[in-house]
Amino acid sequence: MDFKVVDEIIDKYKDPSGRILGILEDIQDTYNYLPKEVMVYVSKKLNVPLSSLYSVATFYSFFNLEPVGEHLISVCMGTACHVKGAPELLESLKHLLGIDVNEVTDDGKFVLTTTDRKFSLSSARCFGCCSMAPVIRIDDRIYGYVKIKDLPAILKEYGWKEK
Repeated sequence: MDFKVVDEIIDKYKDPSGRILGILEDIQDTYNYLPKEVMVYVSKKLNVPLSSLYSVATFYSFFNLEPVGEHLISVCMGTACHVKGAPELLESLKHLLGIDVNEVTDDGKFVLTTTDRKFSLSSARCFGCCSMAPVIRIDDRIYGYVKIKDLPAILKEYGWKEK
């Protein structure tokens, strides 16, 4: 692990207000998740309890504490999306990506990653795009009015190959 990169991130945030969130966001942008050894390093470097860093990282759903795939796919499970077929989209994505595990934590969160680490799949509570339900997000792009038949073409935009 290159802690020089982490030091550069920390040095960008001189003002103490809100810096923890910014630092963690930049670390995740760099590594695609928050590695434990980096969290320990940041805790010592900033003299902030490790538990405080983990409190922030677990409060915000966009942080990942485990390695994730190159492309992050989230299926909105808000009421409108749920009613319009989001659970079926999620199951279809699991099938298309070859993910047959159903690992859901006590708080309903999960991130399922393909063995090649090309894709990670999760659900989210709401994207605020209810008028376009059902909705999925891949990386920073939102797809609305998604049908199961649309999924292969959408995935191919990100390098997915049908098996």
